[in-house]
Amino acid sequence: MAKLSRRKIAALWADELVAGHDIIAKIAAYLIEERRTDEMSLIVRETEIALAERGVVVADITTANGLSDESRTAIEKFLTVSMNARRVAFREAHDPSVIGGVKIDVAGQQLDATLKARLNQLKSSKI
Repeated sequence: MAKLSRRKIAALWADELVAGHDIIAKIAAYLIEERRTDEMSLIVRETEIALAERGVVVADITTANGLSDESRTAIEKFLTVSMNARRVAFREAHDPSVIGGVKIDVAGQQLDATLKARLNQLKSSKI
């Protein structure tokens, strides 16, 4: 069997996810069999990019205390318009060190609107 590229694996996975099929067990089995488990994080990133190309955006959201329903709706609307997405999926993380605001990571792009980032900008500008 020919070795599949990470991009081909990601495209297959994205197509199956969009179709409503979860093939993670098959992908994991393939990577284990081919001794390519060290590529998993790269394949996940490629899959997220492939999903974004198909109109499904996976957003990593980091806040100090969690998102309110209003914030979640506003972020979903923003990503739907700015990323031309049909669907948005959230992975939320809580990090008290961000102090406040939100950091959004989407398919290799980042919007950091946290107080920590603003304070670091002010500190580096020596105001």
